[in-house]
Amino acid sequence: MKITRRDILLGAGAGLVTTAATGMARAQSQGHDMSQMKEPAAPPEAPPVSRPRAGKVRTLNGWTLPYRMNGGVKEFHLVAEEFEHEFAPGSKAICWGYNGSTPGPTIEATEGDRIRIFVTNRLREATTIHWHGLILPSGMDGVGGLNQPQIKPGETFAYEFTLKQHGTHMYHPHADEMVQMAMGMMGLLIIHPKRGEAVPVDRDYAFLLHNFALHPGTRRPDPAIMQDFDLWTFNSKVFPAIEPIVARTGERVRIRVGNLSMWNHPIHLHGVQFHITGGDGGRLPRSQWRTEVTEIVGVGQMRDIEFTAVPGDWAFHCHMSHHTMGPMGHDIPNTIGVDQRGVEAKIRQMLPGYMAMGEDGMGEHQDHTDGGMPGPPNTLAMMAGKGPFGNIEMGGMFTVVKVRDDLAPGDFSDPGWYRNPAGSVARRVSNDPAFGNPPRRPR
Repeated sequence: MKITRRDILLGAGAGLVTTAATGMARAQSQGHDMSQMKEPAAPPEAPPVSRPRAGKVRTLNGWTLPYRMNGGVKEFHLVAEEFEHEFAPGSKAICWGYNGSTPGPTIEATEGDRIRIFVTNRLREATTIHWHGLILPSGMDGVGGLNQPQIKPGETFAYEFTLKQHGTHMYHPHADEMVQMAMGMMGLLIIHPKRGEAVPVDRDYAFLLHNFALHPGTRRPDPAIMQDFDLWTFNSKVFPAIEPIVARTGERVRIRVGNLSMWNHPIHLHGVQFHITGGDGGRLPRSQWRTEVTEIVGVGQMRDIEFTAVPGDWAFHCHMSHHTMGPMGHDIPNTIGVDQRGVEAKIRQMLPGYMAMGEDGMGEHQDHTDGGMPGPPNTLAMMAGKGPFGNIEMGGMFTVVKVRDDLAPGDFSDPGWYRNPAGSVARRVSNDPAFGNPPRRPR
């Protein structure tokens, strides 16, 4: 039996809602410090300007939220709102997020900073923000009804605290969480160490893993789905719309990966062995680094991986094979090995344009879609993207790490496809299926 978010919501029953007035009165009666309840300063009227768009960390397909200084406090402003988002050309949906994007803009600050984050709610239901993994006062933790009143439509709340740690963190709602996160509400919060890093990195990337259920022909993600997703994303984009990770040969590269999807993801990088160097808890001592080529990033976890870039084009993807595929039916019949001769003409009498496929595998899918086979409205091909040698036959959680000898420091532009040195590409040596005399297992 398939379990949906709707099943859980229907079975959960009614919860107890505590009003803000009751919470304040109780806190006062117990002698708690109410200084956090003081009225904060008004949010900035003009867009704050202090940090370049990319920040210290490059967020794939994303951006870093600027701030302004106000009395020694860094002020940021997030707006929860609805907007149209494009997962890749040919697939758009009405999503929820922050400041016009999903994920929302990356917040960057430094350990020891005092920060104030204004959160304006332009949704039609209440929301909050939880600062995932941060050490802060209970009243700033963002669980609606438990730590604070809900932020009602039209309201602006202020969160203020001092950053007591460094590391890779996230933010997301803790109000109607399953719906709001399923609609795209999440973002990265990265805290840089106050004293710098013993082993500096040259390029610092970050992205969030997520999934969306966008049924063919629809315009809004379905928050009631927990398993049968059809859009597996890096920063709410699917391949080939995901930006490449670019580096110069010999540079030290860090990739920060967070998971706010409904599934765990074994993230695999070709071409190198990387070190797991940190995550939510900050950068680990070097003695605790471990070498991997694949790392499972569990739901709600952050992982930082680091490596020295070697020249080439290297695949970087989730190793769940169906997570590197685009939308596909989950209950279709298995046609592998089925003789479909004649069936295509018969079905076309009822469904013009129908093409039979799947008899020999799914690899032909991209050829069909490239050849003009129409798909359902507002959906994507199961496989997409072309490389220098033909179809890549990937989608979803997939991108390419592109390393070049002649790339200028600080240049993040796509250098195109790698020019392999002569004699270093696998090549065809025969067209004869009976080539050679390969051994067989003895009977």
